[in-house]
Amino acid sequence: MNVTQSPPTVHQFSMRFSSTPRGARLARRMCEHCLDSWGVPYDSDAHDAVTLVAAELSANAVRHGHVSGRDFHVRLTADPAARTVRIEVTDTRDERLPQLPATPPEDGESGRGLLLVAALADRWGCSPRAGGGPGKTVWAECTAYSG
Repeated sequence: MNVTQSPPTVHQFSMRFSSTPRGARLARRMCEHCLDSWGVPYDSDAHDAVTLVAAELSANAVRHGHVSGRDFHVRLTADPAARTVRIEVTDTRDERLPQLPATPPEDGESGRGLLLVAALADRWGCSPRAGGGPGKTVWAECTAYSG
C-alpha cells in the first residue's frame, strides 16, 4: 500500500490599513488572529515574536512611511513545511529606507523597533514596492513552527 501525504497548506493574509496608529493596531490584531488560526497558538513564543515583528513594521510604516491619504499594506504568509512566517509591510514612501541605529538613545522612547525586528527575525530586509509605483516593502521571516 502506498500512502502519500499532501503537503501542508501555505496560508496567506493580505490587507490594506489606514496609515494611522489605529491602523497599525488593527494590523497587529489581524496578524495575531491569523497566526493562531494557522497553528501558531496565542500562548507560544513564536506567536509573540511574529506578532511583535508585525507590530513594529506596521508602526514604522505609519511613523516613517506615512504619506497623507495613502494606506499601508500587510501581507502575512505562513509556510508550515518551511516552518516560517513571512511578514511584509509596504508603504508609499521610498526615500526613507529602514536602517538599524548605531546606538539608540538610552532615554528615548523610540529608535529600537528595527533592533527588535533584527533580534527576533531570522532574516529581514527592504525591497522596492512590487509592481512599481512609489514606496518600499520591509519584510521579515521568522521560524514559527516546531520541526
